[in-house]
Amino acid sequence: MPNKLKQEDIKILKELIKDVDIAMLTTVTEEGLVSRPMKTQEIEFDGDLWFFTKKETNKYEEISHDQDVNVVYVGESYVSVRGKAEIIEDVSIKKKLWSKAYEKMMQTSYDDPNVVLIKVKAEAAEYWETGNLTKQIAFLYKRMTGQNAKTTDVNETIELKE
Repeated sequence: MPNKLKQEDIKILKELIKDVDIAMLTTVTEEGLVSRPMKTQEIEFDGDLWFFTKKETNKYEEISHDQDVNVVYVGESYVSVRGKAEIIEDVSIKKKLWSKAYEKMMQTSYDDPNVVLIKVKAEAAEYWETGNLTKQIAFLYKRMTGQNAKTTDVNETIELKE
């Protein structure tokens, strides 16, 4: 049963973030938290989020020291995803996710050794939904808590790691 619920949670999150192109990635620094906008890769969400960056950035250094991150999406709903980040240098994965837009934006190619991927393994997500998925989320809320949602605006936290 837990695996089925996890798949349902991932499906709902996928729907909530699918049309949001830019997310805010928050990392931990010695001074505190830092957030910056990042373009999410256009691949089907399966519990992992992917972002391109370069090794010469602060976020690369920050993730190298502390893998705890948060990713926030704002669209028809608000979604906050907590997880662990890892740096991926695999050229075949970079090639698969690369597009001409990145070539222009980063002024290089996917096989540049300075270009890396940030893979965020989602551990939990909290979301606030007031759009089309309200009924689904209210159903999930009832299923997880055994209680009916009292308003049409539902705030829910989902644990994704096993």
